[in-house]
Amino acid sequence: MSPALRRTAFAAPSHLIPRHGILRYTLLRYAVLALLVALAFAGTSTGPARAAEGDVTWTVRTAANGYGDDRSSFSYGVNPGSQVKDAMVVANRSRSALTLALYAADGYTTEKGQLDLLTREKKSLGIGAWVRATKTSVRIAPGRTAEIPFTVAVPRDATPGDYVGGILTSLKQADDTEGIAVDRRLGIRIKLRVSGALKPTLAVEDLHVDYRGTANPFGQGDATVTYTLHNTGNALLSGAQKVTLTGPFGTSETRAGKIAAAPELLPGERWKVSVPVHDVTPAVRLTAKATVTPAITDAAGSTTSLKPVEATTTGWAIPWTLVLLIVVLLAGATGAYILRRRNRTRRKEREDARVRDAVERALQDRTQGTQDAHGTQDTQGTRGDQDTRATR
Repeated sequence: MSPALRRTAFAAPSHLIPRHGILRYTLLRYAVLALLVALAFAGTSTGPARAAEGDVTWTVRTAANGYGDDRSSFSYGVNPGSQVKDAMVVANRSRSALTLALYAADGYTTEKGQLDLLTREKKSLGIGAWVRATKTSVRIAPGRTAEIPFTVAVPRDATPGDYVGGILTSLKQADDTEGIAVDRRLGIRIKLRVSGALKPTLAVEDLHVDYRGTANPFGQGDATVTYTLHNTGNALLSGAQKVTLTGPFGTSETRAGKIAAAPELLPGERWKVSVPVHDVTPAVRLTAKATVTPAITDAAGSTTSLKPVEATTTGWAIPWTLVLLIVVLLAGATGAYILRRRNRTRRKEREDARVRDAVERALQDRTQGTQDAHGTQDTQGTRGDQDTRATR
């Protein structure tokens, strides 16, 4: 089986599609198939593509009925066990007949924060399972349109809350030469709110802070705060975000710059956030606080902000360059003190040795002088005795 490349576009303003959901799709000629492959991996696109057989172009839009004449997407509020009937209009702008596959799929948020739909091979549990068109494919003559009725049948045991998906038209073409199957999908978003207890809840999880210092021992560094937004409720939620860093006892507060709002997260979805914070004072111990204000959109399209959600964590912010400088200075001062003390001790020892030597020499001289004096006296006494005996 040749690998498949998929490109999906929605007739919805959030995907940079014109208001009426009009989008051209053609297949590239074989000479520029490599460019087509690169573009295919880029995701949603509003530009045309060409095929060797000629341009293949079609558009989709919502049908004009009791729900409105000029809708950019489908949106319903229904009760469990009820049904909604609506229609999508497909127009063939090509010069030849066009056969398109029709199906519905659940939506999900991509890593880029955009809505995408599951492929036909993947199992849908919500809108993709509840929406059924009257046919699985449609063949449209050149320059003609076809209205595709569909039914949204909500099960009786459906969990209250928001569901997002879409109804799609799909055109596949296999290229045996390149071994690539290209799937072009053009759809319209479907948002469904099943009545019941609505519990919009957004949690901030796995909050971490990482500090990176500079070579300047007295300079400020940068920090990165990471966390995960988790939609733990049953409503579609986005959120405004704010991150602050403080030192011990709330000192040296630093605020992150403007943070882009989180994309609308479906119930159960997670969104990883990484926020750089510049000019952070290395206060040894940092406290990071992430504040997210959830926002919910009602059926009329108005947005309401909910109670902010906060999470805090701590991390080390040690100015290692300054610490190293202090250690070097302390080591130098300690070495100088020890050397000075050692020299002083040596000088004292030498002085003490000189004093001892002087005292010893003095004592020796005194002893020698005493002995010399006694010797002189003895000599004089002996001579006197001799003189006395001679006189006699």
